Amino acid sequence: MSPVPCGACCLNLKKDQLMHDVAKPKILKGNVKSKRKPLWLAIAGIAVVLFVLIGIKAGQISKMMHTPMTMPPTTVSSATVQASDWAPVLSSVGSISPVQGAVIAAELGGTVSEVLFQNGGTAKKGDVLMRLDTSSETAQLHTAEADVALAKADLDRAQDLAKRKVISQSELDSADSKYKQKAGTVDNMRSMIGKKELHAPFDGQLGIRQVNVGQTINAGQLVVALTALDPVFVDFALPQQNLSKLKEGLEVRVHSDAIAGAEFKGTLSAINPMVDTVTRNVTLQATLENPKRVLRPGMFVKVDVVLPIKEKTLVVPGSAISYAPFGDSVFIIEKKKNEKTGKEDQVLRQQFVRIGEARGDFVAINDGLKAGQTVVSTGVFKLRNGMEVTINNTLAPKPQLNPNPVDS
Repeated sequence: MSPVPCGACCLNLKKDQLMHDVAKPKILKGNVKSKRKPLWLAIAGIAVVLFVLIGIKAGQISKMMHTPMTMPPTTVSSATVQASDWAPVLSSVGSISPVQGAVIAAELGGTVSEVLFQNGGTAKKGDVLMRLDTSSETAQLHTAEADVALAKADLDRAQDLAKRKVISQSELDSADSKYKQKAGTVDNMRSMIGKKELHAPFDGQLGIRQVNVGQTINAGQLVVALTALDPVFVDFALPQQNLSKLKEGLEVRVHSDAIAGAEFKGTLSAINPMVDTVTRNVTLQATLENPKRVLRPGMFVKVDVVLPIKEKTLVVPGSAISYAPFGDSVFIIEKKKNEKTGKEDQVLRQQFVRIGEARGDFVAINDGLKAGQTVVSTGVFKLRNGMEVTINNTLAPKPQLNPNPVDS
């Protein structure tokens, strides 16, 4: 081959370079397109997945909207309507008073020499409680007794002389009168000494003494209170319309908040013949045995007079009553067949009732229920008519006629 000129060679090189540069961009454009294709495929796949998820969720929501919701059964505690023998009672409030009670006071003035009792102790009838100083009266008594002895000797001599007709009858009468006067003075002195010694007039419990040894007191000074605590009286009143039902000897039951859980029984012992013109109440008094001396005079008590009539009364726990202005009601638990499952469910039925008196944790039902029916005993405020329930009485408190709640 013939050699190529230098200029032609350069021209060919530039042409090849130009063609290389022109071809290079075309190759890059093809690479970009090849890289964008998988990105669009990923986006499309995510969109399909989201669409499927949205469709599934929309189906679930649609199914829930067209399916009626059913609440699970509510757990309640129950009680049976019982027929009990409740004797009618007349209730009132009263106060305890002693059968015998007195405030021992000094009849004469003087200085306290001895106090022979302890505060809050007991005393028997005739026990000496206090002595006053009697030294002056004792000295005067000795003088009076000497005068009596002399007057007695004069009287004896006068009687002897009168028998012998030595003296007149008037002289004998004078001697007899003188002796009696002296004897009266001795009796008076002994009486004064006796009155300066205080004795218990009856058996009872003593209070707190109001005097001390060495104290000078006046006549009428209070010394100590003495109260007989067994038996005791309870004073109370009832409206006049109950007067025809009352008679002496009826049973009386007494309760006090100060003695939780204790019941004291007694008898109606007195009926006031007059009715109070202001309150139209009749005052009554009952006698109670108080062997443990727990009832004290002045104590506030609740009194029930039991009438001699017994009648069957329907009772339910007080917590089973739903109180409302438009009427009181209870929820009766009844069995009802479920049309879907074919099983018997326990369903509530609200029943309006007429309630009577309350005793302890129970309330009498005058109308609306029958013996043997089952009612909800607690939590009635959260229930409604037709609600399905299940019964669980494991934790339910047991109602009592005479409850004794724990002091918290």
